[in-house]
Amino acid sequence: MSIQNIQNMHITTPIRTTETIEALTRLWEASVRQSHHFLTEKDIQALKPYAKAGLESIENLFVSYEQNEATGFIGIEKDKIEMLFISPEYFGKGIGKLLLTMACEKLGVRYVDVNEQNHKAEGFYRHLGFQTFERTETDEQGNPFPILKMKRVPLPPPTYQIERETK
Repeated sequence: MSIQNIQNMHITTPIRTTETIEALTRLWEASVRQSHHFLTEKDIQALKPYAKAGLESIENLFVSYEQNEATGFIGIEKDKIEMLFISPEYFGKGIGKLLLTMACEKLGVRYVDVNEQNHKAEGFYRHLGFQTFERTETDEQGNPFPILKMKRVPLPPPTYQIERETK
């Protein structure tokens, strides 16, 4: 798996200092502003404390960095992705796929909830083997943002034929 045009990238489980949480909350907000067009300014400000609290308390938190700059993060509770956000400057460079693949392979992640209005995220998860098994009318805070509950279905192995050379 290659990360496009990124030098010195690494993934770590950070020490959750106030500075780290603040930086990741800013990354969350920038990402949400670019990907969750259905949210109003009021919605974003109302959700921000939940994002910060999640970053402080999530069971597993992994952050990707390019040199010393956070480029994305994934938060996992048991076998479910609770948050996956990439800095807008790094959209489309493979970081989300890398974090998701790592979570599935290392932690056995099988579930994720996706805002129904976030079509790119839904497509991203579908492309990586997730399927919707349930839909709710509201998010966890009771806001009118429908949620798609998705489960990872193992992708079938590729089908191909091997031809043997004959002499």
